[in-house]
Amino acid sequence: MAQAYSMDLRRRVINDCDAGLQTKQVAHKYSVSPAWVRRLKQHRRERGDLRPRQGGHYPRKFSRDRLAELVAQAPDATLRELRDALGVEVALSAIHKALVQLKLTYKKRRYTPLSKTDPMSPSDAPGGD
Repeated sequence: MAQAYSMDLRRRVINDCDAGLQTKQVAHKYSVSPAWVRRLKQHRRERGDLRPRQGGHYPRKFSRDRLAELVAQAPDATLRELRDALGVEVALSAIHKALVQLKLTYKKRRYTPLSKTDPMSPSDAPGGD
């Protein structure tokens, strides 16, 4: 992710805007986009400061350690079963993302058990080579 522009640059841009330069002139002078200059002015107008916004820091709704324990106890549990065992209301994709980040794998159960007497595909079926 890209870094926010420095406070020094932000102050210089705003000072030039306050001095009467047009948005496009300020953008060209500092090699930034005119849209960024407009957003910076809007940010100052609405919030009263020039600090960059802080985003993307959401608290986790469940413990990753607890999820790892559940997978160790029941490696064949589905995402839905893991979510229910955690006792939280999150999307299944959140559970999957956490498993990927923890580098844990899980197996999905089959909806029907495998047949022990009949082959799954005919013996005269062409090979997959």
